Amino acid sequence: MTEPLLRVNHLRVHFSVRARAAWPWQAPQQLKAVDGVSFNLAPGETLGIVGESGCGKSTLARAIIGLVPATGGSVRWQGRELTGMPASQWREVRQHMQMIFQDPLASLNPRMTVGDIIAEPLITCYPQRGKAEVRQRVQSMMERVGLLPNLINRYPHEFSGGQCQRIGIARALILEPRLIICDEPVSALDVSVQAQVINLLKDLQREMGLALIFIAHDLSVVRHISDRVLVMYLGHGVELADKQALYNDPRHPYTQALLSAVPVPVPDPDAERTRPVQLLEGELPSPLNPPSGCVFRTRCPLADEGCARAMPVLEGPPGHQTACFKVS
Repeated sequence: MTEPLLRVNHLRVHFSVRARAAWPWQAPQQLKAVDGVSFNLAPGETLGIVGESGCGKSTLARAIIGLVPATGGSVRWQGRELTGMPASQWREVRQHMQMIFQDPLASLNPRMTVGDIIAEPLITCYPQRGKAEVRQRVQSMMERVGLLPNLINRYPHEFSGGQCQRIGIARALILEPRLIICDEPVSALDVSVQAQVINLLKDLQREMGLALIFIAHDLSVVRHISDRVLVMYLGHGVELADKQALYNDPRHPYTQALLSAVPVPVPDPDAERTRPVQLLEGELPSPLNPPSGCVFRTRCPLADEGCARAMPVLEGPPGHQTACFKVS
């Protein structure tokens, strides 16, 4: 069995939040953005992470790569513990794990040329490399992601959204990392451009042997690119399964509700009208004041008094794990 590239074990990220109207002597509240998430990632594998806005997906990604400090738990990269690691040691690790951000234009410095943006990680990690070598690497990477190398001296505002995302991908890949964390990389793009970027990521993954963590709201996109899928709700992982198992046999009530909202693959008005839809009632609770016990119980059609006593753990066979007292 292949040794996991990344091991995340009971990772927690809590923030201290003080209300505006609070008295100075009142203790700040704890916002539990991520509260005990666990998973492994194998080399070359793609893990999709889905859930409503506010479920902690982006915070989880940033905690893995060290952009926000973890409150507890463990993140191990090729056997090396990253949680609590000094900032001086992160530069070496980040050569092997990079991130693609949601807003393609906002993630690029408008005062830097495309060439400088893509070259920045290379210059930072390998300052001894000459200008000619760096320029050649940058142009080669631009061509690799579908950008014309002669555009190297242009600025981000001169490109479309899809081209800006390709620039972000080139910047992430210039160091030839082993893991790319994609934080909703296509949510701001048109549907046709989304397909181009997704296909580019899949081609680069096969070519370079990349492992991907792909965060998205669109479950159709996640199904297309992922090998396994982690469903998150209010900072917890509620279902983790192989792609086919999760989409063909969703077990957690939250996963079932998410999938029931996905349109049929082939447009068919008759099928869409007759297809059962499981609506979620109520709003997502505040992470400042989560429900006791199972965090999903306030919106779950299966909940009873026992669900208020404890939070179920993610358990089951490796190919399909569920955190629910009502699912066997």
